[in-house]
Amino acid sequence: MPVVIVPEAYRGPTQGIAQLEVKADTIRGCLEAVDAEHPGFLDLILDASGRQHKFVKLFLNHEQLDADVLDTRIDAGDRLEVLAAIAGG
Repeated sequence: MPVVIVPEAYRGPTQGIAQLEVKADTIRGCLEAVDAEHPGFLDLILDASGRQHKFVKLFLNHEQLDADVLDTRIDAGDRLEVLAAIAGG
């Protein structure tokens, strides 16, 4: 099963869990699977239109993904990492 890596800033819905194995075969499916177990997670990643928030970056096996590839296939053993781009100043 793919593993979703959750950044510390987004662990509220996951109650502190940093890694979750999910049953899914697409990037979107992985995110939805996490949200099914931990409601509120998907709202941190996707906007109301189902598009990736501009301040969220996704990495598949350490390679950054473009924002429009949510329906990309993901395989067992793959690692999907969510990165929260946090600005400060």
